[in-house]
Amino acid sequence: MKALVWHGKEDVRCDRVSDPEIQDPRDAIVKITSCAICGSDLHLFHNFIPAMLPGDILGHEMMGEVVETGKGIDGKLKKGDRIVVPFTIWCGDCEQCKRGNYSVCERTNRKKDLADKVFGHGTAGLFGYTHLTGGYPGGQAEYLRVPFADTTHIKVPDSLTDEQVLFLGDILPTGWQAAVHCEIERKDTVAIWGCGPVGQMAIRSAVLLGAKQVIGIDRLPERLNMAKAGGALPLNFESESVVDRLDELTGGKGPDKCIDATGLESHVSLAQPDTLYDRAKQMLLLESDRPHVLREMIYVCRPAGIISIAGVYGGLVDKIPMGIAMNKGLTFRMGQTHVNRWTDDLLARIERGEIDPSFVITHNVSLDQGPQMYKVFRDKRDSCIKVVLKP
Repeated sequence: MKALVWHGKEDVRCDRVSDPEIQDPRDAIVKITSCAICGSDLHLFHNFIPAMLPGDILGHEMMGEVVETGKGIDGKLKKGDRIVVPFTIWCGDCEQCKRGNYSVCERTNRKKDLADKVFGHGTAGLFGYTHLTGGYPGGQAEYLRVPFADTTHIKVPDSLTDEQVLFLGDILPTGWQAAVHCEIERKDTVAIWGCGPVGQMAIRSAVLLGAKQVIGIDRLPERLNMAKAGGALPLNFESESVVDRLDELTGGKGPDKCIDATGLESHVSLAQPDTLYDRAKQMLLLESDRPHVLREMIYVCRPAGIISIAGVYGGLVDKIPMGIAMNKGLTFRMGQTHVNRWTDDLLARIERGEIDPSFVITHNVSLDQGPQMYKVFRDKRDSCIKVVLKP
C-alpha cells in the first residue's frame, strides 16, 4: 500500500509499504477514505518530538471503511462499517478508561517502559506519533490496523460526508475539550492564542458554550478572517500589542479564560525577544519547546482565571513565570484529548447543523501529494489552513 513515511527531519515521502494485518483478536483493518495533516504532525516534521524512527508511518486524523475484524471484536464492529478513528487508542477496561481519561489509558502504549522513563508514567498509545506513545503506524495511508478497535472507533452515518465527520478524530474534540476545560460562564471573555485548525474549533466551541466575548490571536489574515467568521474578535499580534489590546477589550481586567492552541512552536519574532531566546536555546539543545504563548497567557490572564492548554508541548520549557501564576491563583487544565468522551455530543451537534467542521478545509488533494503539502502547510502558502488527503 501507499503511505506517508517519516525518514528524518523535514523528510516525508510517499512510499510503498506492507499492508497491515490482523495481529490481535481486538484488531480491525480499515480502508482509509480520508485523512488529514495536523499541526502536531509538523512537530514530527521538524523533529521536535523525540523517539521518531525512519520508516514510521505518519498520521492521526483518519476515517474509512472496516474491511476486516479480529475474532475478539464481539460484534461491536463489522465489515462495511464506516468509522472515524480517534487518535487516542484506548482499551475501555483500565481504571483511567473507566473514568473517561482515554488519552492516558494504562494498557494501550505498547512501549510503556520507555514512556515511563521519560514521562514518569506513560500515556495511552497514539497513532502515527512518537515511539514514546507506542510507535503505532498512522493513518496517512491506504489501510490502517486499528488495535483495540472494539473501543477505538466512532461510528458515523452515511448521511454525513467524510469532510463533515473526519475531524471528530482530533481537532474538533480537541478544540471542544480546550473550551470545556475553561468552565465557560456567560459573562466570560475567552482569549485563544493560535487560529489554526484547533484554534478555529476552540473559537466555535467557546461560542457554542456561551462565552460573552471570544478573541482570536494570530498574525495571518486568512486565519484571522476565519476566526472572525466564527464569532471571534481578531487580534493580529504583529500589528497590535496583545497585552494592551486585551486590557482594552476587558476593561483592564484581562481575559477570564485563556486557551493555548499554539504549543511548542510559537512564532519567532524580533518584536518578542523571549522567542529569540527560546530559538537560541533550541539550537544549543538547552530547551526543546518555545513557550512564548504560555508566558503571555500567564501574564495577561485575570486573577483566579483558567489557562487551558490544547497545543502540544514535547519536553522542556524555560522561564515560566510560576510566581505570577501562583500569586494570581490561576488554574491550569491541559492534556491530550479524551476523544471519545466528547464525540457522541459533537456528532449530534453536526447532525443538527450546529457546527460543520468542514469549514476549516482549504486543500483537498491526493495522498501522493502529501509530502509537498507538508511544506505548503508548514509555510502557510496558498492560504493553507487545513489539508485533507485522499488515498
